[in-house]
Amino acid sequence: MSQSHNSADSEKQGAPLHHSVTPGGHALDASQPAFPVYHRKFGNPAPLGLSAFALTTFVLSLINVKTNGVSTPNVVVGLALFYGGLVQLLAGMWEFAVGNTFGATAFSSYGGFWLSFGLLISPWSGIGASYTNKVEFEHAIGFYLFGWFIFTAIMLVASLRSSVALTGVFFFLTITFLLLAIATFIPSMPMIHTAGGAFGLITAFNAWYVAAAGLLTPDTSFFVLPVGSMARKD
Repeated sequence: MSQSHNSADSEKQGAPLHHSVTPGGHALDASQPAFPVYHRKFGNPAPLGLSAFALTTFVLSLINVKTNGVSTPNVVVGLALFYGGLVQLLAGMWEFAVGNTFGATAFSSYGGFWLSFGLLISPWSGIGASYTNKVEFEHAIGFYLFGWFIFTAIMLVASLRSSVALTGVFFFLTITFLLLAIATFIPSMPMIHTAGGAFGLITAFNAWYVAAAGLLTPDTSFFVLPVGSMARKD
């Protein structure tokens, strides 16, 4: 009781109240520059979500460009369901908790994307086998990818006041989804699918860079990574 009275007296007398928060816990704190800064009382979930997205995208994109002749994507199922899917979805929920609507929408949505994609390519799901016509299944995948292209384009516009690095992730991802969607309708031009895989690799490395920028803060690292902040300067 006496402590609360002392705090109240300190406020009345103009004495500053000190709160212990993690980096990024104040709107003027630029120690975690990759994502918009919001008040948070616990760790920054963005590097986790970005890392989960980057690794899963990296592996699938290597397969899309047929690296070392590998073209069957089934090995991605585990990553898609657990790291790119579940872990990224959790990062999205934690972004809601810290008040970051953009990060929450991005991580939750792409976590859902990887969960659904993992289910699509899983032999035990029976989804692919339910299509007796392979062309029909490819076109259905195309509709699915076009939907994600539209969503990613919206996220690209929404990211324009964050940072150059983060906007780059959504820019390259938008192109990736568009190319992969188009490729499902033009199987006679496999280079479109390969190009989609190449842009996916660029997206993955870009996402890893932004994740590293969120981890290498002035409080935890000897150096920081530039991200090109585009936040509004009052």
